[in-house]
Amino acid sequence: MAKSTSTKTTKKRATAKKTEPMKGRLLGAHVSTAGGADKAIDRADEHGFTAMQIFTKNNNRWDAKPITDELAERFREKFADSSLRFSMAHSSYLINLCSENKETLAKSRRSLVEELERCDKLGVPHLNFHPGSHGGRGIDAGLRLVADSINWAHERAPDLDVTSCLEFTAGHGTALGYRFEHLARIIDKVEDNQRMTFCVDTAHLCGAGHNLAHSLGYEKTIEEMDEVVGLKRLVAVHANDSKMEVGSRRDRHEHIGKGYIGVEGFRRLMNDKRLWDVPFVLETPKGEEMKEDDENIAALLKLVK
Repeated sequence: MAKSTSTKTTKKRATAKKTEPMKGRLLGAHVSTAGGADKAIDRADEHGFTAMQIFTKNNNRWDAKPITDELAERFREKFADSSLRFSMAHSSYLINLCSENKETLAKSRRSLVEELERCDKLGVPHLNFHPGSHGGRGIDAGLRLVADSINWAHERAPDLDVTSCLEFTAGHGTALGYRFEHLARIIDKVEDNQRMTFCVDTAHLCGAGHNLAHSLGYEKTIEEMDEVVGLKRLVAVHANDSKMEVGSRRDRHEHIGKGYIGVEGFRRLMNDKRLWDVPFVLETPKGEEMKEDDENIAALLKLVK
């Protein structure tokens, strides 16, 4: 993909880092951007994260304060000098790329373009978003509309160095994305599908019916993921235990080892050579001091053989 010319500053990516990852793994968490996007890097670096996720705008509003050239340059410079080797952004929760409401669909498409451009300006290489909820139009029609919406966005933001990253979901209500087939069908319908990647949330996998706590269930999940979508497109894992049981179709995050995935499920994840190069990013509950992130990362690292 060609690099964007939306800013004059030089983009600095995770490959330029000097810091060695934690036991060979890229680990971190979703980090607050309160005070400015660059402040997230300060917080992540203070905790020694090698990976992080951020929101580039308020996640519950359509409008957004513009990212200035000065902020973008500070972000890149701090990132290059930090412990971080990987970054991604999560889109607004308002985006629904297959909404039955025409106004919501139009806003969602415009917002997707805007968020892709914001990532490009900051030098964040992946924008993660949920496919959307079809609301009753049906799975087939919903999947087609999601792909159409992504094509619409890509046409209006053609030269960005950012991937459109579909997130696997728990499948609550009419949400799409709770089967690997859903992701694959969307990607197949996206014209410029080299721009397409995906992210899996372990709590979502559990909610969707994948039993990661069981050895056979775990192996079946990874094999299906690779066969249907392809691990080469997997750019990140949201490492969250689940408060809800397997197959609940609900998304409730729990601290590592304290939910239905449990210690053994995460032991398999942390030692699976197929996932060794994939960043793990926490989205577990925490306070302002982020000590829970430190505890969860320590719990993950203890599982590495």
